[in-house]
Amino acid sequence: MQDLIFHIQKAVLEISNALKFPDTNYSQNHNFTGDKQLQFDVLSDEIITKTLSQCPSIKAIISEEKDEILTLNENAKFIVAYDPLDGSSLMDVNFTIGSIFAIYEEKAQAKNLKAAIYSTYGSRLELVICQDFPKLYRLDNNHNFIFIKELIMSEKGKINATGGTQKFWDHKHKAFIKSLFNEGYRLRYSGAMVSDINQILLKGGGIFSYPATQDAPQGKLRMLFEVFPLAYIIEKAGGKTSDGNNQSLLDLKCDFIHATTPCFFGSEYEITKLLKVYNE
Repeated sequence: MQDLIFHIQKAVLEISNALKFPDTNYSQNHNFTGDKQLQFDVLSDEIITKTLSQCPSIKAIISEEKDEILTLNENAKFIVAYDPLDGSSLMDVNFTIGSIFAIYEEKAQAKNLKAAIYSTYGSRLELVICQDFPKLYRLDNNHNFIFIKELIMSEKGKINATGGTQKFWDHKHKAFIKSLFNEGYRLRYSGAMVSDINQILLKGGGIFSYPATQDAPQGKLRMLFEVFPLAYIIEKAGGKTSDGNNQSLLDLKCDFIHATTPCFFGSEYEITKLLKVYNE
């Protein structure tokens, strides 16, 4: 596992260096789910593919930017699913974006998650690595990732990060969001899931939501690359997750590699409140 994490760190460093002088233009290609790819989406995917291909403990990789699973070593046991550049559409306005990695054993399903990692590329390069507990690391002047602290969710937060086009929300989600604002929650939504989840984790609590909507009834966010790894981290930090009906996003099964789901990540208070509103 440590060798695998080392290779992820290496890929993240290379992406971070490339972001200093990025090509922010769009390519002529689209990924599997129809998103138009930036040139840097493609480059980030190439960097991760190249770097992880050098790790003998990786059986296969699954990328948001690839249509199919790429097998590397049939005799190895780990499968890495990743979003090479979450929030890449915000590159042109210089918002914080990141990379997300899920490490599965033998088969890519939530129950087989062994670790989850994400990076944030902002004013500084940081990395959250979660096996037993989520731990925050920061790149220092010597290009080493230095441990900063463990991340722990409080029972209740004050941040509300909610996605999806509002005119397509159903009445339950509208009622839930209105109730949060009535309690004094602050809106903090950038459009980069990894950045918004990171803020909730570092601030100690709150809720991130991307509900089912009229234009995306199965949600928009992808299970293997985004939902499962970030749910794993949130729950290991003491938070809760749900699809609006169940008690954990990690109870979901993924039928194909680009499957999506409605998703909610937060402190215990917010998820309990969500389930009450959604099931009334």
